[in-house]
Amino acid sequence: MGSIGIYTERYTISNSWEMNALMRFAQVARRLGHRADFLFRPDMYKIPQYDAIFIRALTDPLNSTYVAARIADMHGIMVIDDPDSIRICCDKVNMYRHLQRAGVLIPDTVYITEDELTGRRCNELFRQLGKPLVLKAPNSSFSMYVDKASTCDEFLRVGKRFFRRADRIVIQRFTQSRFDWRVGVLGGEALYVCQYTIPRKQWKILTYLSDGRTVYGPVKGVPLQDADPALIQRAIEACNAIGKGLYGVDLKQVNGDYYVIEVNDNPSIVAGEEDQKAGHLYERMVRFLTRHLEES
Repeated sequence: MGSIGIYTERYTISNSWEMNALMRFAQVARRLGHRADFLFRPDMYKIPQYDAIFIRALTDPLNSTYVAARIADMHGIMVIDDPDSIRICCDKVNMYRHLQRAGVLIPDTVYITEDELTGRRCNELFRQLGKPLVLKAPNSSFSMYVDKASTCDEFLRVGKRFFRRADRIVIQRFTQSRFDWRVGVLGGEALYVCQYTIPRKQWKILTYLSDGRTVYGPVKGVPLQDADPALIQRAIEACNAIGKGLYGVDLKQVNGDYYVIEVNDNPSIVAGEEDQKAGHLYERMVRFLTRHLEES
């Protein structure tokens, strides 16, 4: 029997769909003979008492989640997400450079600094990458600080907004699609596959409207055995360039090939969505976190 600490924040458990997924994870852990406790920020001192830590809150090197990951790592405790994965995936420039070094197929990508935010550079990028351009701030998540520009005026306006929070931004070739593939990968093996549908009249899976509302489409689960092996292989290649933890890989299908759009640490696991066709995923995560106990 082992003990698993589920480190989370109040905003996570306030969402019923996320809480349902955490409860399913805890129930499976207990069925397999392990103790599963919820830990919050005031409980961080308890982390060394556990055999494994499962982080389920927004990860960022400036958040408490990174402190929790570092504490676990320093004490030799199995942790998802590990500190290295957080540092890499929470900086899109760092993440894309890892993918490029590993030869993973991604949309044509360049990085610019603030002194390159000019009309001349914009026109060069339009010639190089086409229109529109996709601009991304390095430390964005859930489609925030991801926008597109079809004119130099838009390019300059979006760039100025993004440079308020970064010293460099990502510029990518735009890839049109009706949905994004999402492949969950755990320890170098596929965990689940689903499609994130892009809503009508939108160009990304999650859009924030000016009135504060969000627009997003349905999630369609796909059984692992029915997914294209090339899709799964491309996702695994991307994750191998990052580490051996838990990741969610976003990909777009273009002319029969798959382009990696992003590798996310701490990927969404929502009851009724990512687990639609992968009910086994909770047991696999528990066994991954506790495998060192079985080996000892």
